[in-house]
Amino acid sequence: MERSALRFVLNGEGSFDELIFQAHFVQRSLCAVYDTYCRSFGEARSWREIPALPLSAFRRASIRSFPDEQTVQTFRTSGTTGEGYGEHHFRILELYRAAALGGWKFAGLPTETPFCLMPSPREAPFSSLSCMAGWMAPAERFFLGNWDHLVRTLLRTESKVVIFGTALAFLNVFEWLGDRQIPLPPGSVAIETGGFKGTKRMLQKSELYARFQKYLGLSEEDVWNEYGMTELSSQFYSRGLANPHRAAPWVRARVINPESGEECAEGETGTLRIFDLANIGSCCALQTRDLAIRRGEEFVLIGRDPSALPRGCSRPIEEMLAG
Repeated sequence: MERSALRFVLNGEGSFDELIFQAHFVQRSLCAVYDTYCRSFGEARSWREIPALPLSAFRRASIRSFPDEQTVQTFRTSGTTGEGYGEHHFRILELYRAAALGGWKFAGLPTETPFCLMPSPREAPFSSLSCMAGWMAPAERFFLGNWDHLVRTLLRTESKVVIFGTALAFLNVFEWLGDRQIPLPPGSVAIETGGFKGTKRMLQKSELYARFQKYLGLSEEDVWNEYGMTELSSQFYSRGLANPHRAAPWVRARVINPESGEECAEGETGTLRIFDLANIGSCCALQTRDLAIRRGEEFVLIGRDPSALPRGCSRPIEEMLAG
């Protein structure tokens, strides 16, 4: 299954419907926790009916579809006080790397080496976000908290740049700049991720994007949002404020009515259910606590369900900046 999924991610070989349906049965046979969960549901007749495992399972059990001793990497969620953190285990990283880099390319993001506003993989070995960024940029391109060095480096750069970081890190940069601006060269873009879930800060997305314009000279169409999570191997991207999130062909999203369990109609709001073929080593079908509006096969992200525990990439960033 790993080889088949990798061929699909790299070359489009095979059928998503068939491959993820096969992965479901393989994962049931190899992961007792997932198999027990699936017994509460009827037999799936298509990938859309595959039972989606709640993300909370990654905090409460070991979600592996391979023997524990074959684990080469474990990423951890940010966790919440009293909640603990979830763990996503990998037998190989080749598929995760192909999905992360391939998703970036599929979205049409620039190929320039990004400036990263997050800890490096060495500083945060359990961060899937840092690992992903580490495949795109060398250690000297990570600037978390070192805003003076970042600004001096940007001012020396004449060609277009790509800045990739959490929403909270960008906000910290803007506040550190005060009344100063550093207009970036034409063609530059920013990719923000993580939001403010579980932090002490709250800012509407439109307000954040207005600050990209004020401080960096970037229009809202020059700013992208990455939607991902530790429990996934693939990401979704949107550009600007009005456009929905979309993903590469190996990952799909459904917007589900939490009361009926059925897919929402066009324009309705529900919770996101994600099917990620690159998640071969854990579980390909995951039920999130994030709210979204259905837009065909894509979605407009609203944010975290207010009743859910706070979590997200910005929480550990906030702790590191405070330190």
